[in-house]
Amino acid sequence: MSTHARPLAVWLAAATDAQLAALFEARGVREDVSWSDFFDAAEALLESASIDRMLPRLPLAQAIALHRSALGEDAGEQTGALVALAILRPDGTPAPAVADAVAAREAPVCTEPADAEPATESSAARAAERAFTSVAAIADLLLLTAETPLALLTDGRLNAGEKRRIAEMGMPAEHLDDLVTIAVDAGLATVDDRRLRMTPAGDAWLRRSASDRWTALTESFRDVLPAGLRTPAGGWLPVPHWEPQYPWDNSWNDRCTAIRTRARLLGLITDDGAEPEWAVPLRSGHPADASGVARMLPTEVDRIFLQNDLSAIAPGPLQPPLDVRLRGIAVRESAAQASSYRFSAESVAHALTGGETAQSILDFLGEISLTGIPQPLEYLVMQSAQRHGLVRVFADPGTGRTKVTSADATLLDAMAVDQSLRPLALSRDADGLSSRVGRDSVYWTLTDARYPAMIVGPEGEPQVIDRHPVPPAQAPRPADYTLLIQRLRDRQGPDDDAAWLDRELDAAVRAKSVLLVEISMPDGTVRELQLEASGLGGGRLRGRDRAADVERTLPVKSIRSARVIDPSAT
Repeated sequence: MSTHARPLAVWLAAATDAQLAALFEARGVREDVSWSDFFDAAEALLESASIDRMLPRLPLAQAIALHRSALGEDAGEQTGALVALAILRPDGTPAPAVADAVAAREAPVCTEPADAEPATESSAARAAERAFTSVAAIADLLLLTAETPLALLTDGRLNAGEKRRIAEMGMPAEHLDDLVTIAVDAGLATVDDRRLRMTPAGDAWLRRSASDRWTALTESFRDVLPAGLRTPAGGWLPVPHWEPQYPWDNSWNDRCTAIRTRARLLGLITDDGAEPEWAVPLRSGHPADASGVARMLPTEVDRIFLQNDLSAIAPGPLQPPLDVRLRGIAVRESAAQASSYRFSAESVAHALTGGETAQSILDFLGEISLTGIPQPLEYLVMQSAQRHGLVRVFADPGTGRTKVTSADATLLDAMAVDQSLRPLALSRDADGLSSRVGRDSVYWTLTDARYPAMIVGPEGEPQVIDRHPVPPAQAPRPADYTLLIQRLRDRQGPDDDAAWLDRELDAAVRAKSVLLVEISMPDGTVRELQLEASGLGGGRLRGRDRAADVERTLPVKSIRSARVIDPSAT
């Protein structure tokens, strides 16, 4: 047990609950840690493992101040912050364990890197184009997750299979993991059971303009930057200042490189590290201004050409809300300044499954088409709508089984013998088919097998369900140290000296240590004894007096001090 823990224990006991909670959270203390009192807390915070976990989290200014204090210098304006982290003692000096940990690390160096250079017109234009491409790629990723959640590795990166599948769809795979991180940081996607899913916020984001999409991404990027990169005004340090900000974090170079890459993908820095004009408000802590980015991008269009071959051509970047809805009806074949889309029976059936109707599809296409609706496309939509819902799926309230009915008996016969539907164990009855499998599973299995299925409710009304519902959004729960702090307070006695002495004696007994004990005698004198501690209880310390070679029992209240000495001392 270290005597250096006592000043910290006294400081912890005097701190407010808010100060303690902030300290515990910064130091990564578990809510269920088994500390009994503030002495336990102080000793744990001064353990070398705890210190080694904390030092890499210190930004440059605090690391320099701590290093100075370890050399006996004043930590300056960072003293208060370091004391609040229990890295410095209340008097502004480091405990020996902290000083040793700092001495084992390379001294941090304060340099003055150059500020960011303003970007040239040409490099800014390329940054704007990259930002537009990244925003569009994130939209594509979200639309993919809406169809089928994307599988992730344990470290949060997309697995190789998903990357190959996405690359085959024409999306560059080089920065997919960075784009996923940007989307998750912005709350547009969430990771659930190692699956990437789109959130309701992501669905709303898809229907915003490209400028609004970029604004949301860049502001969320700023909000999640590490504290060492942030400024008091709410912005960030110039990018050239980022690299030295965490001098004791061995992983910082890789993290910093990843953050710079995401900044480049969002058009906040150019390829050569210069700063476009639209990054300045964000860096200064102001709301994002997308006008500079938008000025360098092609104008979005709100009309398309519908052609007789069941394709559609957008003569420029289609406005995002229109693009999202159109891609729910047709498959996008190419993405560029002029995008192409293709309609098919499967794509129209997919739209009908998602809640569209023949009339809503035709009305939408009529509103955005510059060429009217070609007859082949109208015929495809109407034919698909007539076929959609021919198979009706619902739950029978009487039996609890899933019922499958259709006006087409031939279709029912086909489903009854379809080998791809064997897992459903469909059985024929007087009304059609039935299964013990749940309604939703039966419906999606039939849909995947290209049967024109529809879920209906108790009154026969069509229902639309989400195949991959997103779990309800849950804000990260901050650590709650209320019970821990209350437990520490409950064990806090009025006499710190007596409490500390009890801990010293108890630790000595457990370690069978030799103590040099100062005893207050009844006549007012003070006597020293070398005692081999053997027991503590009932307010008395028991042990062998080494000088007299006898067992003694001493009242704890008479012990003025006790310290462990070398057993070989005489």
